[in-house]
Amino acid sequence: MKRRELLVGGFTASGLVMLQPARALGVSSKPAPGTMTIDGLSIAFDVTAATPLEVEILAAIRSSGITAINMTTPHPGDDFAETVRKIARLQQIASEYPGDLSIIRTARDIQSCQESGRMGIIIGFQSTEMFDDSLDGIAVFHDLGVRIMQMTYNGPGLFGNGCLSNDISGLTASGRRAVEQLNAQQILIDASHANRATTAETIAASQAPMLISHTGCNAVYPHPRNNDDAELRALADKGGVAGIYLMPFLDGGTGELTSGMLLLHLEHALDVCGEDHVGIGSDQGVQPIDDSPEYRQNLKEEVERRIAAGISAPGESADRPPFIPELNRPDRLGRIAELMAQRGHSPRIIEKVVGGNFYRVMEQVW
Repeated sequence: MKRRELLVGGFTASGLVMLQPARALGVSSKPAPGTMTIDGLSIAFDVTAATPLEVEILAAIRSSGITAINMTTPHPGDDFAETVRKIARLQQIASEYPGDLSIIRTARDIQSCQESGRMGIIIGFQSTEMFDDSLDGIAVFHDLGVRIMQMTYNGPGLFGNGCLSNDISGLTASGRRAVEQLNAQQILIDASHANRATTAETIAASQAPMLISHTGCNAVYPHPRNNDDAELRALADKGGVAGIYLMPFLDGGTGELTSGMLLLHLEHALDVCGEDHVGIGSDQGVQPIDDSPEYRQNLKEEVERRIAAGISAPGESADRPPFIPELNRPDRLGRIAELMAQRGHSPRIIEKVVGGNFYRVMEQVW
């Protein structure tokens, strides 16, 4: 397996779900016709890959039924120059597949993707190493098409502290200025991976609705990567949206993850936040995983690397791959819509969760 294959798939900033083509894509599952579907955190392809894109990747994109994804472009540790290079590469790849892909800069671009059947790529960040104290990069990256920026990754960062940091303080001085500039540039702020103080202070400081694009609920299963009810409620009160992920942090079990556990988190978030403030941020690659011995070995090595780097969250293990087998398919949002319908959720709520709520916030902020 090539190194670049470690950097795509679920755990999109870290590569814990490594890209391996699934043996079969399965039966396509679609939401109701005309439903806008947005994944709050995903990845369609590796930006360092040479074109043309592999047949399996294009097949997954085309069969996914996804209108748009928030796609992490740089990886934690990438500096300014490397981040610019990856953004340029992402845009180049998208331009070579105009019938399948489109870079999203405005909410109208998302509508256009829905109308044309293309997948929209929203360029997003999950870390802050590409910035210096001047924060001039915020405006530069906005001009380059970046529309979502996360305040921190798991550890301490320029803007604030992550959920695994030993420092329990919140926003730094640079972080407070960054919130102001992100609001001014109409960039959507994401508080995923932040600790409690950084999350609370960012929500309080922001003048615009925000995201916690990929998370779970501590009330269902306590974990550093999940959020408390108070945080989720504060996010919703400011008009924001929490995306529930498909990750091992949904429970503390040792067996395969299940869609039932995802639905418990999703329904708890709906109870706490309300139907207008919950979405799906899968933290999965669009292309499904072939859970092979090779995959398990590479996963083991990647987990060991993350542990050595101090960025491994509790529950990361090669013995329990970070995806839900039932939802290990490109059209997972369609399948989630089906599962919600089976549990009695109305079409109105389902449409909001699989994309409508994210779209509302994007339209408002951008």
